Amino acid sequence: MSRKVTWKIYDQGQLSLLPPSYDDLVPQNHPVRIVNTILDSVDLSNLEKTYRGGGTSSYHPKVLLKILVYAYLRNLYSSRKIEQALHEN
Repeated sequence: MSRKVTWKIYDQGQLSLLPPSYDDLVPQNHPVRIVNTILDSVDLSNLEKTYRGGGTSSYHPKVLLKILVYAYLRNLYSSRKIEQALHEN
């Protein structure tokens, strides 16, 4: 039985109250922009096919991969430290 996979909303251009866009928070020369550009060009369709679906919505694998790659770039290997960095930054 195949279930429909539902991803959580992933919109980097999403507007917020202040500042007008999340893009405004990140400096143009920040390393996270390089990670974002490179991983946006990676084809993850084979990985996406492995998700069964059903239940609540999941974070898109590309979002999670970007988080892990950037955390490793910053020498963060502990899941607790990565979580803390996500809350703070």
